[in-house]
Amino acid sequence: MLDYEFMRNAFAAAGIVAITAGIIGYFLVLRGQSFAGHALSHVGFTGATGAALLGIAPLAGLIAATLLAGLGMGVLGVDRASRDVAIGMVLAFALGLGMLFLHFFTSYATVATALLFGNVLAVERETILLLAALGAGALATLAVISRPLLFASLQPELAEAKGVSLRLYAVLFLAIVAIATALAAEVVGVLLVFTLLVGPAAAAMPVTRHVATGVALAATLALAEAWGGLVLAYYTDWPASFAITLLSAAFYALAHLGPGALARLRARR
Repeated sequence: MLDYEFMRNAFAAAGIVAITAGIIGYFLVLRGQSFAGHALSHVGFTGATGAALLGIAPLAGLIAATLLAGLGMGVLGVDRASRDVAIGMVLAFALGLGMLFLHFFTSYATVATALLFGNVLAVERETILLLAALGAGALATLAVISRPLLFASLQPELAEAKGVSLRLYAVLFLAIVAIATALAAEVVGVLLVFTLLVGPAAAAMPVTRHVATGVALAATLALAEAWGGLVLAYYTDWPASFAITLLSAAFYALAHLGPGALARLRARR
């Protein structure tokens, strides 16, 4: 399997994206902003199709659109109520633009399908370097703001009283999420971003309440899903995005319906 260059590239790209998305996704779920990840992925599709129409690389449009939308969501919404409204408005406008771009994009059906469902087997070496640089930058920024971000996420009233700017960290974090969303879309497509961004974190949280352990477990699960999905796709000829999504759903179901979940339910009674 690893004798083929496209498989080696796929494993490298999927590994970089999985670790980045798994770590950032944990904070996304912890802050209750999963809807933001969903919206950013759709905005990314609009950016990618718009870039393709202009003759620019779709990945560049994907990153630019998600980054701008992430910053806009962070500026417009700080508390949960205003944040959901801001995200909904940005999502509606982006989908409207996406419909317009798709109207002029019908002759590029293959490219559109790759944007929607991903095509990790077609990732080139130059793209891997770009993914690594963007992933490292996003994780480094998250490491810098992680302590005040956690404080603002778990105890927002107290954090604000202590002088922590909720808006600043909301904007910075959504910019980081935008980068992670663009990277995940490169592997599984904009429609399946939840697979790597939210699924591993949602599966890790019922297993452990410790933040550091949860972050490590989410990254490990994301990596297992990405690489396991590629192996499954290679031997079954299934689409790689489907195989990764299948494993993500299986881990999530196991975490929420497995023996540990049953024990927790009995303990609550």
